[in-house]
Amino acid sequence: MKIAQVTYSTKPRGGVVHTLALSEALARRGHDVTVWTLGRGGDQAFFRRVDPAVRIRVVPFAARDDESVGERIQRSIATMRAAFDAQRDASDAPEVVHAQDCISANAVGPCLRTVHHLDEFTTPELVRCHDQAIRQPIARLCVSAAVAADVAAGWGLTPTVIPNGVDSARFRAAAGPEGAAGRSVWRGRLGEYVLALGGIEPRKGSVDLLEAFALVQRERPGVRLVFGGGETLFDYRDYRAGFDRRAAELGLDPRLLGVVDDDELPALVAAAGALAFVSTKEGFGLAAMEALAAGVPVVARDLPVLREVFGATVAYASDRESVAGALVAALDGDGPPADPGRALAASHDWDDVARLHEEFYESVGTEGDRGQAVDLAHRHLAR
Repeated sequence: MKIAQVTYSTKPRGGVVHTLALSEALARRGHDVTVWTLGRGGDQAFFRRVDPAVRIRVVPFAARDDESVGERIQRSIATMRAAFDAQRDASDAPEVVHAQDCISANAVGPCLRTVHHLDEFTTPELVRCHDQAIRQPIARLCVSAAVAADVAAGWGLTPTVIPNGVDSARFRAAAGPEGAAGRSVWRGRLGEYVLALGGIEPRKGSVDLLEAFALVQRERPGVRLVFGGGETLFDYRDYRAGFDRRAAELGLDPRLLGVVDDDELPALVAAAGALAFVSTKEGFGLAAMEALAAGVPVVARDLPVLREVFGATVAYASDRESVAGALVAALDGDGPPADPGRALAASHDWDDVARLHEEFYESVGTEGDRGQAVDLAHRHLAR
């Protein structure tokens, strides 16, 4: 099959990580895969090396300081549309076009779409982009049944559920003897730490985590709070300013690493005392699954989607007191045992995920959603 996977960025966001890993796994199955993306800020390549069996098309997208978020979204769609339309008319046009976000789905015309999670926007351009990217595709995928249920409730559509994959071997190795040197580097720089990934933004619950960590430090004053990641299209400057003010009020000095080099990320995760995963919305929870693969305890916000994905392998909490208590317990070694989490992460193999996508591509044609949500999810988990 000739497949085009389309994403909005070269940066290490969850949907981009998914796009690259899925594309590589599809290529291993013998498919002809091209990944399309926007090269924001002069980027000419993705945040990590990509298997050369996958072709990469980076569409230049210059930065502008004089546009709103809504204007940037509209320009992103128009830029990708112009580049993609030019190849759609060529003789080597793809048989399958799979968009991984609302920008891509609005840009590439008839396509399949993965809805990783649902957002709530107030900017008119974003509201329209979000809605059309769910309504217009030929068929939809979700990485969890909880998100699929939200799509069904909000739009009357029935997405197919194929759970995410995880490169569990990479994170398991970082926690093993061969990863000792990498872990030592991070612990030398940071000491004992609780890690949060995804940057400082409302959906990640960053201020909520500050409030909880202030309570942690009363019992464990030597532990540090560390944030990694943070590349986003949206303007969270006001939220970030509020985060900084609240950190100062609480007497906290969190370490903000920004975007972490992909080769260094597994060691950063494996060296953590715990991963704090207190997002207010998620579609699957890839960062938490990677932490489980490394044997690192996870404290997650008590959301239906995370209960679905993680079961009893993580500790759940719903307010700052319970988050703090769960983090202290994790640091003391009193959280859920590590082995079930490792096994869960290992069960989410990208090659299985690619096979299920292949079946989905072959079955959909132009008939739209096929009501296979339960079947595909159960087949995945059973293998």
